[in-house]
Amino acid sequence: MTAADILIIGGGIAGVSLAARLASRQSGRARTVLLEREEMLAMHTTGRSAAIFSETYGNAQVRLWTREGRDFFLNPPAGFADGPLVSPRPTLFVARPGDTERLNTFLRENPGHAEPMTPAKAHALVPVLREGVFTGFAVEPASTDIDVHRLFDGFRRMALKNGADIRTYREVRGLQRKSGVWTVETNDGGYEAPIVVNAAGAWGGHIGILAGLGDYGLQPLRRTAVMIEPPPELEISSWPLVNHIGDDFYFKPDAGLILASPLDETPSEPCDAQPEEIDVATIAARLEEATTLTVHRIRRRWAGLRSFTPDRTPHFEFDDQAEGFFWLIGQGGYGIQTSPSISQRAADKILARL
Repeated sequence: MTAADILIIGGGIAGVSLAARLASRQSGRARTVLLEREEMLAMHTTGRSAAIFSETYGNAQVRLWTREGRDFFLNPPAGFADGPLVSPRPTLFVARPGDTERLNTFLRENPGHAEPMTPAKAHALVPVLREGVFTGFAVEPASTDIDVHRLFDGFRRMALKNGADIRTYREVRGLQRKSGVWTVETNDGGYEAPIVVNAAGAWGGHIGILAGLGDYGLQPLRRTAVMIEPPPELEISSWPLVNHIGDDFYFKPDAGLILASPLDETPSEPCDAQPEEIDVATIAARLEEATTLTVHRIRRRWAGLRSFTPDRTPHFEFDDQAEGFFWLIGQGGYGIQTSPSISQRAADKILARL
């Protein structure tokens, strides 16, 4: 039986960023062990994210946590990464005639972060937008692309440097609390600690059930993305991310290709998500409807599971009914951009119990 002070279940951005925060502040007085069921970290949603830092994305609470992390992205700790974590990528929001009220609500909720844009300026930014399809436009000028690999690897190295123990290929098969300690059974032996953190992403509900606490209403939702070859004569690198305010699609430049998604949210069991042909066909059709592009070749396609709590807000708190069980779940589509803030807040709550 391997003993620890804190056991973290899950090796995605939530679990690894928390391990980094805990290890950097414990100064040798507590041992953190992270258990990941796969043979590599960030294999599922984190490793498949097309992340952007947007201060207008999500509900009011999510936007607050995102804004708290802006300085971390712009000025990470010394030695955290070998290059910048973010690069400029404004977001252009486009609205059809039926989306007017939704666009107006969006602008009212995000003063100082988003502003209206004229059709002429929008079409100048993205010349392939089809004339007459969209009648309303707004821009978030300060949004950025996130280098997910640099961010995740920075947290991973921070955790290891400060003494966290990260163990992969450790599938949790049982949890129980006895005599003030949680015992966690895995395919490779047992672990015990007074505090267990459920940061298992799409498997978070399953871990909650194993602990006898239910699934917290957590629902994994599949989302599809594709990489499309643009016409060779088209210069796309300076385009913003284009996001339909009605949640039909987004697309943006990515390494010389066009990354696009139909913004699908299909309920799924926890799994190694794969794209469905209908969703790939849907984004191709929506792109051709919204732009003058013709989708001749899809270079790559993939899917990931974004897990939401019933109120679509990430949850990080000790369970009221089970001493020492900490929920760190429901990151949804916000886990990358909120990770600096939420990992810090979660670490504060956990360390206060030691």
